[in-house]
Amino acid sequence: MKPAYLEAYNNGILDRAIAQTREILSSCAICPRKCRVNRLKDQKGFCKTGEKARVYSFMAHHGEEPPVSGKRGSGTIFFSFCNMACVYCQNFEFSQQGGEGKEVTSEELANIMLELQGFGCHNINLVSPTHVMPQILQALKSAIKSGLNIPLVYNSGGYELAEMIRLMDGLIDIYLPDMRYADNETAKKYSSANDYPEYNRQAVKEMHRQSGTAEINGSGIMTKGLIIRHLVLPGDISGTDKIMKFISEELSPETYISLMSQYFPCYKSGDFPELSRRISLEEYESAQTIMEKYGLHNGWIQEAGGLDRYAGINIKPNLKTRS
Repeated sequence: MKPAYLEAYNNGILDRAIAQTREILSSCAICPRKCRVNRLKDQKGFCKTGEKARVYSFMAHHGEEPPVSGKRGSGTIFFSFCNMACVYCQNFEFSQQGGEGKEVTSEELANIMLELQGFGCHNINLVSPTHVMPQILQALKSAIKSGLNIPLVYNSGGYELAEMIRLMDGLIDIYLPDMRYADNETAKKYSSANDYPEYNRQAVKEMHRQSGTAEINGSGIMTKGLIIRHLVLPGDISGTDKIMKFISEELSPETYISLMSQYFPCYKSGDFPELSRRISLEEYESAQTIMEKYGLHNGWIQEAGGLDRYAGINIKPNLKTRS
């Protein structure tokens, strides 16, 4: 199965998306923050990113969901900075603070994509791409000219504008968004994004419309579709019940979900007593039970040793107690 962007390259959809998204940069409204700075003149808003994308690192990543990483790894590009400001961010050194990394031209970014393909990676995995999609699309065009032909993964925190996601129609093969919060006040308190739930739901619905349920080939590799990540936070800060209800009723009970237990206190978590601990086994099992309640049976659970297949509502994994 060929990546969707190859047809988009041939029929002009990619060129139109490049032109439209680049124009938006002149008064930036790429994400819900709509800072309205002229990034084409290197002005910087919330995401602290001007005309060029900044890359922190890239590698063949083996820690994603099994059909994304496969045996040869996911060709992951970590972009510096972010349009969220999570107080518990595990990547705060480059997503916030000084934004460690290197500014790259579109040709340099294209070469990174081609190098990852050369490693044998199953896909190109764009981590925190929201604020640099115009730059990514320009690089994608260059990479296609030089032979890029593996799926594109849009891996984001989920704070998106649905209209921007619509511009990606025919370009993105795999969507891998978070659904982080169900409540505005919570999103504001912990990620400075008080309107996160509304924008997140609209964007995820558009992602689902475009890509549908995850498609996994005979080799166990995902070629198309949507996986929703949900990070279980202490004290049900994330609002798991409301999010799972939305997924089941507004998307599909067949939606693949990655239920994540990896939260640990870091960055500014110490300023919030409720975030100053790992989640308990009981909290994680409660989140699993909520999935089952809403008939959500596809996806993965996360244990201390990594990601394992979640086999369905009638089979409960033997979870290990986390410290």
